[in-house]
Amino acid sequence: MPVELAFRDDCAVMTLNRPDALNALSFAVVGEIAATFERVAQSKARALIITGAGTKAFCAGADIKELSGRGMAEDKRAVENGQAIFARLDTFPIASVAVINGYAFGGGLELALACTFRLATANAKVALPEIKLGLIPGYGGTQRLPRIVGEARALDMILTGRTVDAAEAERIGLVSRIVEGDPVEAGIAFARGFTGYSLPVLGFARSAVQRALTVPLQEGLKIEADLSTLAYRTADSAEGIAAFIEKRPPRFRDA
Repeated sequence: MPVELAFRDDCAVMTLNRPDALNALSFAVVGEIAATFERVAQSKARALIITGAGTKAFCAGADIKELSGRGMAEDKRAVENGQAIFARLDTFPIASVAVINGYAFGGGLELALACTFRLATANAKVALPEIKLGLIPGYGGTQRLPRIVGEARALDMILTGRTVDAAEAERIGLVSRIVEGDPVEAGIAFARGFTGYSLPVLGFARSAVQRALTVPLQEGLKIEADLSTLAYRTADSAEGIAAFIEKRPPRFRDA
């Protein structure tokens, strides 16, 4: 299967499994990703880990041979379909963690950018090299990258198509940290830092931060006040406060 799904502890693990093609994104694979996302959304997983099979690549990007010979309407449908599938992660009930092991180029990096978190192994190499094909990123790269690293750094990467190594990716905030060992184990270990908390409240926090990037400060503060108030109304909030006072670990119930 080009996209594999497994469950480990309280995490879903999605693996792009075309190592001979550097886990490239054919249109069929993009469709498999969409179906896999829906399976995860219906599961009891508390986090989604995404990585690539083998040691060379997370995902080398589009299957280039599929990109030529299409009409304008077909080009637009393909771009909008990819955008919609990757944007599904924005509204996921759980956080997602991309563990970039090896190359993450083009659509592969755009998939990682759509995740809540990005980690990188020491051999990671990331780029949006579409400009070298006479193209621009089309699966969200021009929109998500500047929100993560800033306009100047995003333009540097997109207009030159240059490759960024793991150390630079961490320095500019493109990835949260560099990890060692097995990528899946590293992703699960990272996810354990938040999977024990209340899922509704985690969702409120994610929503507040995501919306902060698209509204003025005063409107963002109103959003924060509304979501904070909703958090106070949860049973998990009452449990967390009581546990703190009673000096015991909280027992959150996602309610």
